[in-house]
Amino acid sequence: MADLSGFWNLYVMVLVGLSLAFCLFVLLSNNKRESGPVELHGHVWDEDLAEYNNPLPRWWLYLFWITLIFSIVYLALYPGFGRVQGALGWSSVGQYEAEIQRAEERFGPIFAKYRDMDVAAVAADAEAQGMGRRLFLTYCAQCHGSDARGARGFPNLTDGGWHWGGEPAAISATITNGRTGVMPALGTALGGEGVRDVANYVRSLNGLAHDSLRAQRGADLFQQNCSACHGVEAKGNPMLGAPDLTDNNWLWGSSEASIIETINQGRMNRMPGFGEFLGEDKVHLLTAYVWSLSRR
Repeated sequence: MADLSGFWNLYVMVLVGLSLAFCLFVLLSNNKRESGPVELHGHVWDEDLAEYNNPLPRWWLYLFWITLIFSIVYLALYPGFGRVQGALGWSSVGQYEAEIQRAEERFGPIFAKYRDMDVAAVAADAEAQGMGRRLFLTYCAQCHGSDARGARGFPNLTDGGWHWGGEPAAISATITNGRTGVMPALGTALGGEGVRDVANYVRSLNGLAHDSLRAQRGADLFQQNCSACHGVEAKGNPMLGAPDLTDNNWLWGSSEASIIETINQGRMNRMPGFGEFLGEDKVHLLTAYVWSLSRR
């Protein structure tokens, strides 16, 4: 139940009370039987079609009374009338916490069974792998795909290329705390020709088709502008999430146009943290599953 301030509490109570009073007024004003001839409203269509001023049918009034009585009983039992908790003391938060508690009591021991096992042992356990896969499909597949091969802008988790490190501790930290990777825009600093030169140099590092003269010029520009994050040899830096630019794994595409776009505009990726939501035991299972994906 919302913790309403004094004004809003009074506002809700007045609004609910007026609504019920209006419904009662409608009922009482129409709860009468007509005697004598029924009057016409005076509306006529097609020369002889007229509208009678008949009273509401009794069954409709009875249903309206039932609805009104139900509303009053409901407000007496459940929250809805301002801050009044209701006789049953129910709240959506309380129900949620009770369901979480029941689920923890039922499933907690199952997850806890793997708590003290190292990641390699958990990854080798068929039951644990099944549980890890279900966790992955529930929380990770929306971005990384059901096969964990990712998509444009979302890392492939099966190729052995890790921006933040592929060791169990690094994977666990990623899942627990999330990651935010930022590639600054360098278009203004490099200029149009400089951007193309660096793009051709990056392509040359992976044996892709490139302009050798531009790649030669781009090598110097890379050292001046890019090596601080990606390293002198362009092997990346897991501490910063800077990718290895020599392994032919591409998050945003390997075409010259895609690389130029990345250099010009920069990139920003965010991986949300799941530690608080999942808890340590589930994170441990999920870590083992993700770790195993690139070792099959």
